[in-house]
Amino acid sequence: MSLKHVEEYRSADLSRSLAEKIRRISTRKIRLMEVCGTHTVSIFRSGIRSLLPETISLLSGPGCPVCVTAQSEIDAFIALARTEGVIITTFGDLMRVPGTVSSLQKQRAEGRDIRIVYSTMDAVDVARKNPDKKVVFLGVGFETTAPTIAAAIVTARQTGLDNFFVYSAHKLVPPALTALMSLSGVNVDGFILPGHVSVIIGLDGYRDFFETHLIPCVVAGFEPTDLLQAIAMLVEQVETGAPALENAYGRAVTDAGNPAARKLLQEVFKTAGVAWRGIGVIAGSGLKIRDSYAAFDAEKMFALALPEAKEPKGCACGEILTGSKIPPECALYKKVCTPIDPVGPCMVSSEGTCAAYYRYHQDR
Repeated sequence: MSLKHVEEYRSADLSRSLAEKIRRISTRKIRLMEVCGTHTVSIFRSGIRSLLPETISLLSGPGCPVCVTAQSEIDAFIALARTEGVIITTFGDLMRVPGTVSSLQKQRAEGRDIRIVYSTMDAVDVARKNPDKKVVFLGVGFETTAPTIAAAIVTARQTGLDNFFVYSAHKLVPPALTALMSLSGVNVDGFILPGHVSVIIGLDGYRDFFETHLIPCVVAGFEPTDLLQAIAMLVEQVETGAPALENAYGRAVTDAGNPAARKLLQEVFKTAGVAWRGIGVIAGSGLKIRDSYAAFDAEKMFALALPEAKEPKGCACGEILTGSKIPPECALYKKVCTPIDPVGPCMVSSEGTCAAYYRYHQDR
């Protein structure tokens, strides 16, 4: 047996042991929410739900960056794409997200210069090679990707690049957790906290939230054993009535996180109240570019005429992002809305809950 097969066997054996532990200690109905799109996909792909007792329900929360981006922000992206002399640079997930009247994909088909890049430094390079154009990078994501966008802005300033801009639609996870706790109809007994975000903000990034709400919280990695370990820890907390803030991803996440990345965020961005799809405006939950870097802020440097933002008719993406509904409860799911012809962003993004349900759920 090869080393790879040995490791796979050990992982499967550990997963079975963890699943048995969960079944053994679980006595009541428990609703756990993961707030990471990568966790959502991993849970479905690995069949974790099938290993759990019927008492445990897993809900997918607002952990998909593209999905939580407000409709007004998508409309702003499209308006920028239609601005004369502008090159749009973006990650691929944004291309097919429907705005109120169009999408980036449709705009590119109509001849707008919209380029998919794989890093923010690629966008900086596009600006360097096209000095006669204004290059805008569409900044979407959480604490995981925001430091790289901050680094690109700093690089642009240091190199005297005056045609590079960022539209910052970045969002912060802890304020969203606080908002979820106040929403009616959201009944969560514990949170599976995101691994990638936690690498940046550390376990301490959730300390205020936990101490305010005293709800079970565990940071998880992305392998099936990581997730099952986190679920087992959460179930034990609920069953014993001893909520805690714990770290099941110690090989990557520390209490302090990444101080250098957080310092960079603090230098370039300031917090602001921003809108989340399905939740509304959350105080202090967004990252906007500081006045000291205003020359790189697309939101300030371009005058945009935007339509009245309207959600796709009949789309339940907002309710799915808060755990109020699951995809099969949306009237459009698999009927009108499919990965080939998506109505809402939850079906567009590879990390979207609807896309994961469509691809992996047994009732498909």
